[in-house]
Parts: sequence; structure tokens; C-alpha cells
Amino acid sequence: MAVTNTSKRTSRPAAADVVQPPPELPAKRAIAESASVFLGYQARWAADQSPVKIIEKSRRIGLSWAEAADSTLLAASRSGMDVWYIGYNKDMAEEFVRDCADWAKHYAFAASEIETGVEVFKDGDEEKSILTYTIRFASGFRITALSSRPSNLRGKQGRVIIDEAAFHPDLAELLKAALALLIWGGQVHVVSTHDGEENPFNELIKEVRAGKRPYSLHRVTLDDALADGLYQRVCQVRGVPWSAEGETAWRASLVAQYGSGADEELFCIPSKGGGIWLPRALIEARMAPVDAPRKVIRWQAPGGMDLWSDYLIEQEVAAFCERELKAEIEQLDPMLASCLGEDFARKGDLTVLAPCQLTRTLVRSFPFLVELRDVPFKAQALILFYLIDGLPRFSHGMLDATGNGAYLAEVAQQRYGEALITRVHLSEPWYRDNTPPLKAAFEDAAIVLPRDVDVLNDLATFRLVRGVARIPDQRAGDSTGNHRHGDAGIALLLAYAATRQQIYQPFDYEAVRAPGGARINFMRHDDQDDIPEPKGFHHHGVI
Repeated sequence: MAVTNTSKRTSRPAAADVVQPPPELPAKRAIAESASVFLGYQARWAADQSPVKIIEKSRRIGLSWAEAADSTLLAASRSGMDVWYIGYNKDMAEEFVRDCADWAKHYAFAASEIETGVEVFKDGDEEKSILTYTIRFASGFRITALSSRPSNLRGKQGRVIIDEAAFHPDLAELLKAALALLIWGGQVHVVSTHDGEENPFNELIKEVRAGKRPYSLHRVTLDDALADGLYQRVCQVRGVPWSAEGETAWRASLVAQYGSGADEELFCIPSKGGGIWLPRALIEARMAPVDAPRKVIRWQAPGGMDLWSDYLIEQEVAAFCERELKAEIEQLDPMLASCLGEDFARKGDLTVLAPCQLTRTLVRSFPFLVELRDVPFKAQALILFYLIDGLPRFSHGMLDATGNGAYLAEVAQQRYGEALITRVHLSEPWYRDNTPPLKAAFEDAAIVLPRDVDVLNDLATFRLVRGVARIPDQRAGDSTGNHRHGDAGIALLLAYAATRQQIYQPFDYEAVRAPGGARINFMRHDDQDDIPEPKGFHHHGVI
């Protein structure tokens, strides 16, 4: 059964007010209008009338926008056909249909309001409902956005657009369903960036290049788009003057932002060893809102600090902790259990400390992160201890004990005990057991992170290697030009794993004293009578 809920946009005429397009409005004029604003690669794509065409492309070059312009012309024409758009999430569907509506307004084509309908499967499972967005034209044809379920195309006819095809869960079956529309003169357009060398989208492209499939193939890298005037168009939209220097700097900033993913995301080179494990859009969706920022605290040690005396190191670290960490710790909820993940590095890469609080709804909230660059071992230990001692209801920490990280993990375990600190030797079996729960948290909106481009890039660095998500060996540059190796991603993974351990409940008590104030020392040795009893003792017990 289908239940329709119509959502009207005030900028569109009501269905009853649809006016037939004037006969004097030739399709050629509309085509000329769209072609005049297209960049070269957009125009070449729209001009290609092949029954099946595929494009491998850089991100955010406006290809879907051009597809919307061409599809609006097709659906509005009396000799056209229906258009079925399939993206991999709701936001893509809304954006495409909105672009089509804007093009229809630009062309002065008559169209009814956008209809929002919910089609419910027979089993009544609301989680499997299909949300559709439709524009109906006076021509009798429509543009409809569907979910990526292959069965949705049964009985349909017209043009099928599969957007970001590499990210659909079952591309092979989706293509099989779409190609059936060719029998009666339909069209299939496949658009995507890459998602790994072994992804079905890349396999499809290799078959086309090998001559095994008679499809038209396009390829547009960031540099191809720049050569066709992409940055000039960006400047035009933003209202800023174009310059060659500005274009060079803009390109460099994009490459830096994507880090190790630049080849795949911007230059159409699929990553080796498997696809992206966490899509960038999913990671960004789990970051704190812009108006409620969470900090990434970064500290690079002064040069030569490793040769300082212990006293000077302690003073420098104390100043850093008071200046940067104290206020962040004081803002934490004192009633929530806290955990910690730590990825260690001494030189080159970063040590990242990721405190996490487990909310009452089991959301893993990361209030801030701490990044340390070129910080001596002793200083790192002092910062780690300050952080753990300050975290309310500290329950568990998982620390990277691989390589040099073994020192810091060891001294932390000596200080806090095996019940509270786990030394982790990162390995394929450990990744296999601990990465799936983290990905599920992203998919279930059960994690909140600081909004930061380097954190985003670190998490996007994870790749599937032999079916297991892990950080590849190659390093990338961060937003400041320094090296990093997915460090924040590892720290967040370790912290999430810590929240899945047995949670310990801290409690305090005062030392027992005999009548008259005499101290009773249950751990007393005959030669330790002069050891002062602490005012209170911080202990942990299982809850």
C-alpha cells in the first residue's frame, strides 16, 4: 500500500494551477540556455545521448547539477520520458529534486508542487520505507527520486540516474534492474566518485575499458574540471575576482583537506586494498554542530625539550594542562562514566588522546581531543595522568602499546591497574573485532565528535584490507602541512573499544581511625610508621 503526504513549496504553483507550456517556447531555446551556463565537461555529458553512459569523477564538480538540468528538459518535453533518480541517501534525493525544480522555474516550465510520499512495504517495517520526491510536469512525465532498492525499478520506464553508484549496497542488482528499461528506449546514467579498487563501480569501468560492455565512458578529475573553468565559476558564484594564484592555492587547499584520500576523491584513482570504510559524508554527519563546537587541543613541544631537566618538563607540562585542559575537564558531566583511547607517537606522527563520556542513551560523546606532536615520553606520561585523574568516573582506558607506545601504556597500567588500563597491540585480529562496532555507531548516530577537518581525514583514511578495516601504511599531510597517520582515527577507535569493556564505578572513602584520632594502617609495615595516610583513597569497583 502507499500513503502519500504532500508537502507544498510556496515557490511552486499548486497542481490545479498547472498551465500548459506555450507552444511558442521551443525546446532549442531551453537547451541553449542550459548549454550557456554549462562548463565543458558538463556540456559534453549532457550532449552524450548514449543509452548507457558512465562517468568517474572528482567530488563537488557540479555534475549532478548538470544532470538535473538535462533531466528537467527531458521530463518537461512532450516527446520526453520519466526520470528516476537513485541516490544512496535522503539528502541526495532532496538536493537533486530541488535542483530540478529550480531548473524548471528557470526554463519557465509549468510543474506541480513537489510531492513527498512514503511507500510502505507489505511487512509494515517502517525502517524499510521508501521516501520518494516527485515533480510532475504538464507534459505528463515526472522526475522521481527513489531509494536504491533494485525492486523499485520494476514496471518503470524512462531514464534512470544512479548517483554515487560506488556507494550503493548492491550495485550489480541495481544495474540489472535499470538495464531492463533499455528494452523500450530508456536510458541509464551511472555517476560516481571511486570507492576502492575492488568496488563494483570500478569493476564496471574496467569492463567498459576492456570492450566487454558497449557503454559510453567519461572521466573528469579535479584538474580536468579546473581546465574547463571550475574555479572561475566558483569565483563568479562567490563574487570574488579570479586569479591564477588564487586557483593554485584553492587546488592545494582541496588536496590538503582530502589528505591521503585526494587521489581517489579528486583524481579518479581508486584506492588499493579495498574501499573506503567510513564515507566522509557519514563522518561529517556525526560531528558536533558548528554552533556547538568541540575543541581539538594541539600542542607541539618546544625544540629540545627532551634534553630538559625533569623539573623544567614538569613545569612546562603543568602550565599546558592548566592552560588548555583544565577548563575542558571542568565542563564534563560529573555523573557520566568516562573512558579514554590513546594512539602513541614520539616523532613524525601524533599522539592523540581521546576522552569519551558514555551518555545515558549510550551515545559515545567525545567532548574534546588532545593532539601532541614531538612531545617527550615523560611529558606525555604527565599529560596522560593529568587527563585520567581529571576525568569524572574514569572507567577504562585503552592505550596503543605498539612499538614505542609500550612505555606509556606500561607506566599507565602500573599507576591505575589492569582493571582500568588495557595495553593494546594493534593487529589484524584486534581490528577485525573492534572496527565493526565503531562503524555501527556512526551508522546509528550513536557517536558525537569534534568538527575538525584533520579528524575527518584521519577517520576517512581507514581502508578495507582483506576484509578488515585498518589504516594503510602510507602517511598524509594535515591542514598545516605536517604528517599524520590516521592518528585521531586510531585514538577514537581505541576509546570506543574502551567504552565496551566492563565499566568500573569509582567511589571514595576516608581512612578508618581509632578512638582518639589514632590512625589504623591496614597496610602497615613495622618500618613504615612515619608514612602519612592519604586524606582519601580513590578506589574502583565493578558495576
